Amino acid sequence: MTHYYTDNTNLAQNRKEISFRFSGITFSFITDNGVFSKTEVDFGTWVLLDTLKTQTLAGKILDLGCGYGVVGIVLKRLFPSCEATSVDVNPRAVELAKLNYPLNDVEGNCFISNIYENVEGKFSHIITNPPIRAGKAVIYQMFEQAYDHLENDGCLWVVIRKAQGAKSAIVKIQQVFGQCETIRKEKGYYILKAKKS
Repeated sequence: MTHYYTDNTNLAQNRKEISFRFSGITFSFITDNGVFSKTEVDFGTWVLLDTLKTQTLAGKILDLGCGYGVVGIVLKRLFPSCEATSVDVNPRAVELAKLNYPLNDVEGNCFISNIYENVEGKFSHIITNPPIRAGKAVIYQMFEQAYDHLENDGCLWVVIRKAQGAKSAIVKIQQVFGQCETIRKEKGYYILKAKKS
């Protein structure tokens, strides 16, 4: 059984182009079998982006577990001065993200990384819609190691459903960062923010 958070390069290819209207801009994304939410941008990602668009984002952004690149691409378009990096453990997802950045006329750095394995440097924002089905061990590693990959005053942003462990994610993030703010709740999705101070 292959999952979107694994190397599933052997899966039959079936690329499609989908469109995503957001903040008055129409984005296009090439998707494929074996990637998360291949038929449309999922609601959790929409809530995350809708929350982030009201922030003043600057500096280096890491889209952790990027899938086909939606978060990094949309934020780079909304905040052109940001430097966007998109990483995923799934080679097929990264391949699509590499196609989708130029497709949407934005620049970004995309590469394969098992969580932070190949990630260098520090970021102003680490943003993730974590792969719930990968299990708590993986997701909690994303939270724990975020601290060391953030600049001082840098922020971790997470979207997670109440039914898929939002409350325990809050406790975990509080253990790592000393605090965790619930910025928004919408239809069972929580947007969490933790600042490195």
